[in-house]
Amino acid sequence: MPLQRRLPKRGFRNIFKKRYALVNLSDLAQFAPNSSADFETFEKAGLVKSQGDGVKLLGNGNISHPLFLKVHSVSKAARQKIEAAGGKIELV
Repeated sequence: MPLQRRLPKRGFRNIFKKRYALVNLSDLAQFAPNSSADFETFEKAGLVKSQGDGVKLLGNGNISHPLFLKVHSVSKAARQKIEAAGGKIELV
């Protein structure tokens, strides 16, 4: 019997899964108030290494000043906290 039939089948890999670079709200405190940020800005600041399928903003932490962000995806908690601080989020 061939080797591929003798070995057990293990797991599943979804070829359609989105792989985002993750950025938390606590990481955005280093940006100046009322500034805009996108993937290039995050990369220069050292928050992301590779883009993958885009940048996703997560709601871990707090933010006290408004920012204008261009990201590919955002969590509900992060959107609420950014808009409560007076900032805006644009989905690319």
